[in-house]
Amino acid sequence: MVELVQSFASENIALNTPATFDTTIPCPYGHVYHQNGTGTTVLRGIPKCPCDNIARYSVTLNGNIAIPTGGAVTPIAMAITVSGEARQSSKAIFTPAAVDEFGNITSTTSVDVPKGCCFIVSAEYVDATTADAATTPTPVITLTNGSIIIDQTR
Repeated sequence: MVELVQSFASENIALNTPATFDTTIPCPYGHVYHQNGTGTTVLRGIPKCPCDNIARYSVTLNGNIAIPTGGAVTPIAMAITVSGEARQSSKAIFTPAAVDEFGNITSTTSVDVPKGCCFIVSAEYVDATTADAATTPTPVITLTNGSIIIDQTR
C-alpha cells in the first residue's frame, strides 16, 4: 500500500491540473513510484502472481474541496486520471452554497496495468458542469487534506 499526502495547509488547483502531494509512504517493492512535490504516480505492471497478465490497483482519492474567494459558485469535481484521461466513474462532485465552503469528496477506481507496462495516475480538478453548456466551470478550486491511497490487489 502507498499513501500520498498533502502536508501543506491547502493548494489551489487549476482546471485539468493534477493536485500535488509532498509526503509519500512508499511501496517497499517498487511497484508504485511517486516523486514528492509532483502530481503524478507511476503504477508498474508487476502482478503479485507471476502467472497473471495484469497488475490490479485500487486507487482512492480523498480530500476537502472549495471554490476560493473570487470564484463563481458552480459544481466542482475531482477525478482520478489514468495516463491523462479522467475516469468518469471516479468523478466526485460537490456543489457548494458559497465560496470558501468546503465539502469532502472520496472516490475509488480500479486500474489494470498489463504485465510489463506502466500507467500514470493522478487526481485532477475536472469540469463538473459538462452536461450544462451554459455553465462555465470556475477556473480554480482549493484542496485541503488531500490524499491518495494505492493498494495493489492483484
